[in-house]
Amino acid sequence: MSEMSEEIERKEMCLRTHQQGRNTLIAVCDSDILGEKFKEGHLCIEVSQDFFGDDLATCSEVETALKGATMANFVGCKTVEHAIRLGYVERENVLSIDGILYAQMVRM
Repeated sequence: MSEMSEEIERKEMCLRTHQQGRNTLIAVCDSDILGEKFKEGHLCIEVSQDFFGDDLATCSEVETALKGATMANFVGCKTVEHAIRLGYVERENVLSIDGILYAQMVRM
């Protein structure tokens, strides 16, 4: 298996699906920041287990989940970079909060 294939199949992200009527929100974060809180100026994000869950996912599992999403929250460098590679987020729309990348996606 190539190094890239191994990286794609590592379970390094937490993934949770939230369903509200016809809307599907996908919450994805780097597993190593779950439970952390980041603050910079007036910006603050809490990477809570309640929202992001603790189910570990591979890049391909995240990609599959995002196909049906109407909204998504991405927190963490690996997670946001993956969302950019997949075309769900544009780099110029990414925030950095205390060095942690954060982005959202809404499909209309």
